[in-house]
Amino acid sequence: MTKSSAILFILLFSLLFKLEEVRVTLLLVVLLIAGGLFMFTYKSTQFNAQGFVLVLCASFLGGIRWTLTQILMQKADLGLQNPIDIMFHLQPLMFLGLFPLFVVFEGLPLSLSEKLFRFHEAGMLFSLVGKLFLGGILAFGLGFSEFLLVSRTSSLTLSIAGIFKEICILFLATRLLGDRLSLLNWLGFAVCLSGISLHVILKAMNSKGEKALTLHKEASSDPDLELLLRHTEHALAGAP
Repeated sequence: MTKSSAILFILLFSLLFKLEEVRVTLLLVVLLIAGGLFMFTYKSTQFNAQGFVLVLCASFLGGIRWTLTQILMQKADLGLQNPIDIMFHLQPLMFLGLFPLFVVFEGLPLSLSEKLFRFHEAGMLFSLVGKLFLGGILAFGLGFSEFLLVSRTSSLTLSIAGIFKEICILFLATRLLGDRLSLLNWLGFAVCLSGISLHVILKAMNSKGEKALTLHKEASSDPDLELLLRHTEHALAGAP
C-alpha cells in the first residue's frame, strides 16, 4: 500500500523542478490513481514500522531518480535524448552502486552454489547461464523502454504506466491464483482505472493542441501554406 505514494513523490519533484505545471486536472489524476491504488491493495495486515520506512524511502528516491532522468533526457544541450546514450552513462554507475550489496547479501551463497561455480553437470550450468542471459536481455529491454517513455513523455506518465502494469498483475492474480478482493479493493480498482483513463484523455487532448499550434506556426512562416489553409477554410464554410 505504501508503494502507492511513489506517484505523489514524482508529482512533487516534477513541480519543484518545474517539469509540470500546477493544474487541477493533474492533481485530480494523481489523487485518483494514488487513492485508488491504496484501496485496491489494502489488506488487514500487521503494520511493520521498519518496512514502512524502507518502502517510503524507496518511493521518495524513485521520485528523485525519474524526475532527474527526465531533466537529463529532455535537455537538448546534453544530447542524451536517445535511450542508448543515457543507459551508456547511467548503467555503469548503477552497477557500481548495486555490486557491493550483491557481494554482501548474495556473494557467498552464489559462490557455494552447485548450480554455478561448483556444478557437477554441464547441462545444469548451461541452463543457468542461459536463464541469466535471457534475464539480462529482458532487463535491457525494460530499461530501454522506460528511458524511451521518459524522453518522449514524462516521469509522471512512466509512473502511471507502471501502476497500470501492477493493477493488471493483481487483477490476473485474482483470476488465475484465486486471490480474493473485498468490495473496497474493487472500488479502488475502479477509481484507479478512472484516474488512468483521465490521464490518457488529457494527454491526447494536449497532443492535439500542440500539433495544431505547430501547424499554425508553420503556416504563419510560410505564406503559400497559409493561403492554402485559408482557401480550404473558406471552401468548407461555403459548403452546404
